[in-house]
Amino acid sequence: MASDKRKASRHTEIERKFAVSEDTVSPSFQGLSAVGRVDRLEPAHLDAVYYDTPGQDLAAHRVTLRRRTGGTDAGWHLKLPAGADARTEVRLPLSEGDAVPDELRDVVLALVRDRDLAPVARISTTRNVDLLFAQDGTPLAEFCDDHVTASAVGGEEQFWREWELELAEGADPALLERLANRLFDAGAEPAGHGSKLAKVLSATAPRRPPLPEDPVHRAVAEQFAELLEWDRAVRADAWDAVHQMRVITRKIRSLVKGSEESFGLSGDAWVLEELKLLAGVLGVARDAEVLAEKYEKALDELPPELVRGPVRQRLIDGAKRRYAAGHKRSLAAMRSERYFRLLDALDELATAEPATTAGGEEPKQATVASAYRKVRKYTKAAREAQASTELSAEEKDEALHRIRKGAKRLRYTAAATGAAEVADRSKAIQSLLGDHQDSVVSRRHLSSEATAAHVAGEDTFTYGLLFAHEDAVARAAEEQLDGVLKQLAKAVEKSG
Repeated sequence: MASDKRKASRHTEIERKFAVSEDTVSPSFQGLSAVGRVDRLEPAHLDAVYYDTPGQDLAAHRVTLRRRTGGTDAGWHLKLPAGADARTEVRLPLSEGDAVPDELRDVVLALVRDRDLAPVARISTTRNVDLLFAQDGTPLAEFCDDHVTASAVGGEEQFWREWELELAEGADPALLERLANRLFDAGAEPAGHGSKLAKVLSATAPRRPPLPEDPVHRAVAEQFAELLEWDRAVRADAWDAVHQMRVITRKIRSLVKGSEESFGLSGDAWVLEELKLLAGVLGVARDAEVLAEKYEKALDELPPELVRGPVRQRLIDGAKRRYAAGHKRSLAAMRSERYFRLLDALDELATAEPATTAGGEEPKQATVASAYRKVRKYTKAAREAQASTELSAEEKDEALHRIRKGAKRLRYTAAATGAAEVADRSKAIQSLLGDHQDSVVSRRHLSSEATAAHVAGEDTFTYGLLFAHEDAVARAAEEQLDGVLKQLAKAVEKSG
C-alpha cells in the first residue's frame, strides 16, 4: 500500500443524479428567484479508476473509491453514505503510482479487512458545468451535464448521459428540490443508480442478504451494521465514538450470548470471548474520556477559590493523555488480523438463520422472562451483600454492578422482541447503576490522584470535594434503585 502523509480533507456533498437521453435539451435556471447568476465553465475531461475488493465489499455498502485525473478536483476520492442525497467525501492529492493510499484504506478497513483493493472499473466523463450563484454572489449549486464512457474490468463499454445537481457548501437543502423540479420540467428522470460505478457494476454487484426474520438474529444484524459505522468514527477520532462502539460491541455479545444455541455456539465460543476482549480494549479510552468530561464539568461548577493546586492538570489533562493512549491502542487492535477474523465471524452471525439442535428441535433463545429471572437473582444477591458486615465496599459495589449487567441484557432482549416498556424500564436501571459504577471508578481514581498530589506536596482539598460529590451520586443511585426495580417488575408482568 502507498502512504501519503498529506492530510486528507473531508467534505459533505448533497447531490442528486438524473437520467436523460442524448437529445434532451439542458435546462435554463434563469427565472428562478433564488438564482442571480449562472456561469458556464470550460468542458472538462475526467478519467477515473475505481477500486474494490474481489467480492466488491465497498460496493455492497454503497462506498466508492476512485483515483481521478482531470478537472479541478483530481485526486483520490473515497465516498461514504451520509443520509438521503448526502455523502461524505474524503480526498487526498494524487500520489505516485496507482496503489491505494493507506490513509483511505484505513477509513474502510472494517469493510475490506486484509483483502486486496484492485481496479474494478474505469469511467471517463466529458463534463459541462454550470455554477449557480445567489443574487449576492453566494455559491448555490453546481449543475453537471455528463457524457459517460465506462466499463467494468473485463467488461464491455457502456455509454450514457446523465445530469448531476450538487449543492454548494452551506446552501439551503430545500433548494435542491426546487432545482430538481426545473430538471424534471426539462425531461429528466430520477437516475436508477446512486453512482456511476453502481450503474457500471449493476450486473455483478453483490446482493446484500435480507435481514433475518427471527427478531434476535435481526437485532444482531442491525447492530453489526452499526458497529461498522462506529468503526469509521473511531478511526476519525470523532467525539464519543469509542464509547458508542464499545456499547454496540457489548450489545452484540449480550444478544448472542443470550441465544447461544440459536446461533450454534457454546458459552465459551471464540467469538464471544473476542467481543469481550474488544470491549475491554475500547474501555480504556472510554473511561478516560468519561473522566475528563466529568472532572471538567465538576471543576467548572466549583467557585474558583475551591479549585486549589494543579488539580486540572492532574485530573483533566491526565485523563486526556490516557484517552489518547487508549485510542491509539484501540486503533492498533482494529488494524489487526485478529480483529478482521472477528468481523468475518460477525458477518456470518449477522446473516445466519436460527440453528436447529441435533434432535431437530427449535433452539433455546433468550426471552424477556429468562432475562428477567437473572435480574431478580442479581437483585437478591445484591441485597444480601448490602446487609452483610463481612463483605468489603468493593464487593458490595460489584454486586450492584451485576444488576446493571443483567438489566442491560434484559433491555437488549426486550428491544429485540418488541417489549418496549420492559426495554425502557431496563434502560432506566442500566443508566442509574451506570452512574453508580462511574462514581465507583471516579472515586478510586480520585483517591489515587489525591495520594500522588499529597506526596508531591500539593493541596488535596479539591480532591476531597470531588470525592464527596461522587459519593453522593452513588448514595442517590442506591436510594432510587428499589423504585425503578418495582417499575421493571410491573412492566415485565404486563408484557406477559
